[in-house]
Amino acid sequence: MMISSKGRYALRVMIDLAQNQTDGYLPLHEIAVRQQISEKYLESILRILVRSHLLIGLRGKGGGYRLAKPAKEYTIGSILRLTEGDLAPVSCLEGTSEACPRKDICPTFPVWQKLDRLIQNYLDSITLEDLL
Repeated sequence: MMISSKGRYALRVMIDLAQNQTDGYLPLHEIAVRQQISEKYLESILRILVRSHLLIGLRGKGGGYRLAKPAKEYTIGSILRLTEGDLAPVSCLEGTSEACPRKDICPTFPVWQKLDRLIQNYLDSITLEDLL
């Protein structure tokens, strides 16, 4: 499993918004400058986060972005699954793939299953608030 720039940047943006949430709505340009992310790429990430109701976006003067709920209610796992899709370490554990025909006889399947549970549990145990 390799986390893409989209997933890493989404986490950085969510942390940035959590750190600055008392300032109301934060303009795209300010976030982009602080995080050193191009505005165009950042806009595509923010669109995903708004569409999934993790953020609230407001257009116009005084607009920008803010968290939809308190930082303690966001887990790193939920943000990464949203931007990355399945976080399974091997394809046979991905929810979108067909069941592996060798699953019942595969000696390594239990290893990948346990690793998957460890990854999911670990990422779901960390909140944005923890990272502040």
